[in-house]
Amino acid sequence: MRMYDLVQKVREENPLVHNITNVVVTNFTANGLLAIGASPVMAYAKEEVGDMAKLAGALVLNIGTLSRDIIDSMIIAGKAANEKEVPVILDPVGAGATLFRTEMAREILNEVNVSILRGNAAEVAHVAGEQWAIKGVDVGSDGGDTVELAQKVAAQLDCTVVITGKIDIISNRQGTYSVANGHPILTKVTGTGCLLSSVIGAFAAIEKDPLKAAVSAAAVYGIAAEKAARVTSEKGPGSFQIEFIDQLSSIREEDEALANIERI
Repeated sequence: MRMYDLVQKVREENPLVHNITNVVVTNFTANGLLAIGASPVMAYAKEEVGDMAKLAGALVLNIGTLSRDIIDSMIIAGKAANEKEVPVILDPVGAGATLFRTEMAREILNEVNVSILRGNAAEVAHVAGEQWAIKGVDVGSDGGDTVELAQKVAAQLDCTVVITGKIDIISNRQGTYSVANGHPILTKVTGTGCLLSSVIGAFAAIEKDPLKAAVSAAAVYGIAAEKAARVTSEKGPGSFQIEFIDQLSSIREEDEALANIERI
């Protein structure tokens, strides 16, 4: 699995990624997608989301700042994407923190064929009815085996599951991988998980194998974070955020050697 081949393909094809995402991360997500080589669009109105989803290479649904109307738009867009075989990525931000969030994430999964589910361990667990500690929209320290969780949920939902953390676990019926790239400072910048979901969407838009797309996207993302952290090691998260966008835009073939990917 050569991650750089997919980076090049994203840059060459410039896939349209339709995001129905949260208000906190919209600008960061758009800039991150542009940096990796994709073309972002944010469309939320019920009157147009179906048409936009059909035009896109991927649809990313993020429930970070949700409302009933937004969920309705997500389901309309998701069904339209399914009709055109456009991959749908779901980021169930904060699932488990409130009953409403959990129920809305499950409703999307019941109504839409989701290709890739991306969240932290607590979010993924609660969507699937498993117990895991959570605080607000952040994962708690108490939990269990993320490999077992990813494999169980992937089988239960028949999709590719990406559980992000210190080590990312990506699993579906075809296999399970770990990606150990990244840096702790990512947790000091709002929206880095949300942007990862959209970057996975960009890779899924140009690669039909969702496992390969998700593993490659997670590695690229982690490598960019490591490089940005080194450059800004004596500064802070604000400088890191800007440098991170720059590093996403400048991933090179030699960075392939930095990928810390293992098949489990």
